[in-house]
Amino acid sequence: MSTVSRALPRAVSSKGQSLELLLIEDDPGDAFLVEEFLADSDLDVRITVARSLAEARRLLTTGASAARCVLADLSLPDGNGLDMLREVLTMAPRAAVLVLTGLRDAHVGVSAVAAGAQDYLVKQEVDAPLLQRAIRYAIERKRADESERELVEARILGRENVRLERGLLPVPLIDDDRLRHHTRYQPGRQRALLGGDFYDTVQTPDGAVHLVIGDVSGHGADEASLGVRLRMAWRTLVLAGQTGEPLLCTLDRVLSVERWSDEIFTTLCMITIDPSREWARMYRAGHPRPLLFTEAGVDALPDDPCGPALGLVPGAEWPATRIELDGSWGLMLYTDGLIEGRVGEGSRRLDTEGLVDLTRQAGVRGESGSRLIDSLVAEVEALNGGVLADDLAILLLSRESA
Repeated sequence: MSTVSRALPRAVSSKGQSLELLLIEDDPGDAFLVEEFLADSDLDVRITVARSLAEARRLLTTGASAARCVLADLSLPDGNGLDMLREVLTMAPRAAVLVLTGLRDAHVGVSAVAAGAQDYLVKQEVDAPLLQRAIRYAIERKRADESERELVEARILGRENVRLERGLLPVPLIDDDRLRHHTRYQPGRQRALLGGDFYDTVQTPDGAVHLVIGDVSGHGADEASLGVRLRMAWRTLVLAGQTGEPLLCTLDRVLSVERWSDEIFTTLCMITIDPSREWARMYRAGHPRPLLFTEAGVDALPDDPCGPALGLVPGAEWPATRIELDGSWGLMLYTDGLIEGRVGEGSRRLDTEGLVDLTRQAGVRGESGSRLIDSLVAEVEALNGGVLADDLAILLLSRESA
């Protein structure tokens, strides 16, 4: 092949969707040979010929060419060598690029592959089968390179997201050697660390320990973001001295301002443990009943009247429930993702009673703390027949007797 040029697209009749190929070649004879080599092949190709780098630049930057493959002569009047190749690679980042070199410039082809081209062809050695095979291999190689690049980018992005999300998970503020704090967080979204559920634990200067767990309706990044904002608002308000029903009223207003739709609501359970550790006060806003561990065993707290979920009823009230604590005890707060899994193949749900039964069985096996939580989640998933679809959060605070 020598060096000549042609500028109009030419369709090569074949079956299937055409492969868009941009030939950058200023020798009409060489351009004609490429077209002839491909005309009799089983490749379905639509060729656009650019006679110069400037013309290729116009075609690629204006979108006039949607080439999946670029065949470029590296010796043009207005561009040559690796500098020209780098510009082509920049202008067509998604296309497979093959370069054409002369016999005496074969070393340039090797350098071109090192610079980012998928392959190179020596003009004097090109024939129809070689050209067809080179185009196919170049496209597959580019696809593999793109897949690897996307995988690497996804891994990097995933690691950054994990760092960010870990930074948003709470660190408990507790200063009591007799208290044991265990948590489990499992978002329903695949490959996510945060869901719409949230929890927190804060001990205030008076010695009281405040627990909260909540569940934003819906699933996804927006719900996770709202859950983080509500948790941070709760912690800030508690540290500022606000507790009880006034705190819930404030959170209700925060939710109304922060949510993106009037249909978004949040269930919540909040417990304040007295500095004496002998009793606690609980507020529930449409949330499942916590479990109470005592020396006599474990059971769900009474289903006393509770207020509605936050964001549902303007001017709502949330009555308090007193919890008596004695000796060694434990409180386990959880979101409904833990109890809404199915039991077997039917439509029956685990519910609170089923969770109590599983917890009692775990107690018989001597499980406690993190081991107890992990065992419960494993049992619930086994009954559900697989991983739970909903977000779940568990907060277990226990006290050893003096």
